[in-house]
Amino acid sequence: MTLVFPRRPRRPLDRLSRAAIPVVVLMVAQACNRPGAQPGPPPGPPPTAVGLLTLAEKPVERTSEFIATLRSLRSTTVQPDVEGLLTRIFVKSGDRVATGAPLVQIDPDRQIAAVNSTEANRSGAEADVQYWKQQVKRLEALVAAGAISRAEYDQAEASLKNAEAKLATLDAQVKEGRVQLQYYRVVSPQPGIVGDVPVREGDRVTKTTVITTITQNDTLEALIQVPIERAPELRMGLTIQLLDPQGQLVTSTPVSFVAPRVDESTQSVLVKGVLKDPPARLRSQQFAKARLIWSTVQGLTIPVVAVSRISGQYFCFVAESQSGGLVARQKPIQVGEVLVDDYILKGGLKAGDRVVVSGIQKIGDGAPIKAQ
Repeated sequence: MTLVFPRRPRRPLDRLSRAAIPVVVLMVAQACNRPGAQPGPPPGPPPTAVGLLTLAEKPVERTSEFIATLRSLRSTTVQPDVEGLLTRIFVKSGDRVATGAPLVQIDPDRQIAAVNSTEANRSGAEADVQYWKQQVKRLEALVAAGAISRAEYDQAEASLKNAEAKLATLDAQVKEGRVQLQYYRVVSPQPGIVGDVPVREGDRVTKTTVITTITQNDTLEALIQVPIERAPELRMGLTIQLLDPQGQLVTSTPVSFVAPRVDESTQSVLVKGVLKDPPARLRSQQFAKARLIWSTVQGLTIPVVAVSRISGQYFCFVAESQSGGLVARQKPIQVGEVLVDDYILKGGLKAGDRVVVSGIQKIGDGAPIKAQ
């Protein structure tokens, strides 16, 4: 048995839709071919505002940094010349004293007793001298009259000489005792500022006990140990600059002494410079950052903030003209020592190049830029 399906009649709408397809395609093609209708490349980013610096030659100092030790040219350690108990302290740390000002008092009672005893012995010796002078004078007349022998007179004269010698010895001992008595009051040997006073009243001091120090900071000496490798470059007159912790200049002085031989323990050469009327911030026994200037030549420097380091190589961005604008180009450079906030430029750039010094983190190689 054969099944027969009735045919679906064509609707007018299907014939219209099929006929409209070519027309729509044609209209789209014509629209695509119309001038100015083709899509172009996307617009580039706007130029980034950056800070630019034009490199120019200027005097560049070739330097090395060291640690200097400051020492007063007039600093005295005070130690007593006698032993005894400390009965009084007249000063405190930081006091300014004059020459001869009392510092401490040591108990002098034992020395006073010794001086009094010597003076008593001297009085006895002086009486002996007077006695034998009278005897010699009396015996001299008797010898002349022949009443006594010459030997008796000579014996009396010898006794007088012995008494005079004993008196002279006691005179010297009394004088020495009185001078020694002055040492029981320790005085300042020079004007200056009192340092630390480590002793206290009641302490027993000896000749090796340090009472205090008297220091003048109006003239200091900077001592620098320079490695032996740089010794051939050392000479009188080189400039020593003392810097604060931030690297700013505090004061400077010329080299006044270069040691003639090497310190065998450190294998370095001692260099000195005298600081007259130094700033108040510099004091004796202070460590300070020092810069030794070897020479000054014309050269280029570049700010530290303009330099980046990648895998051990230093780079910076330079502004170059392109298509009426500026673009940043990353260039490798060679740098040397740091002078405050700048590197000494050894290669890679020349005078007149415009270096990007700010906004570096916003740009890359070839990025459009404009001067800020």
